[in-house]
Amino acid sequence: MSEVKLVATTRSEFGKGAARRLRRANQIPAVLYGHGTDPVHVSLPGHATMMALKQANALFTIELDGKDTLAIAKDVQRDVVRQIIEHVDLLIVKKGEKVSVEVPVTIVGESAPGTIHVVETQNVELEAEATHLPQHVEVDITGLEAGASVSAADLTLPKGASLVTDGEIVMVVISVPRSEASADDEAAEGETAAE
Repeated sequence: MSEVKLVATTRSEFGKGAARRLRRANQIPAVLYGHGTDPVHVSLPGHATMMALKQANALFTIELDGKDTLAIAKDVQRDVVRQIIEHVDLLIVKKGEKVSVEVPVTIVGESAPGTIHVVETQNVELEAEATHLPQHVEVDITGLEAGASVSAADLTLPKGASLVTDGEIVMVVISVPRSEASADDEAAEGETAAE
């Protein structure tokens, strides 16, 4: 995983007004915390931060007062209407340290002809080394028949990652499309009525 370097500046003003002024100046308010240190309130460059956060579980090198700190985004608050980033919580991490993160599930392959797949759970929680966080977990559904399901325990995890999510949680279910099932049911009902 490549690190994204962001140059942060310390914030001394707080509250809605100060945050709005920062966002107008193309900055994003953030807090940097973890490893027993006091939280540090910073501002990050707006565009670079927004682009970096498009990548799931991005690893950041935050440069603050000439000192580099590794961090991952633990929480990103967005405006629900305009979808702009309002605030970011950054968790300080160290190389070799394991952290728990949510990773999106990606479906690969095609199920058996005449079936569809339904994603029951979009994300899975994993514990992995902070400097090697996976971007996603693949679920291969190639050739699975109707009625089959894939649980969290069935997932092939990236090297060095362990499952935190309950292994019995269903990730994907393979079924017959509703219209075909309905047509079969109606045909059966029609035969019963004719008898």
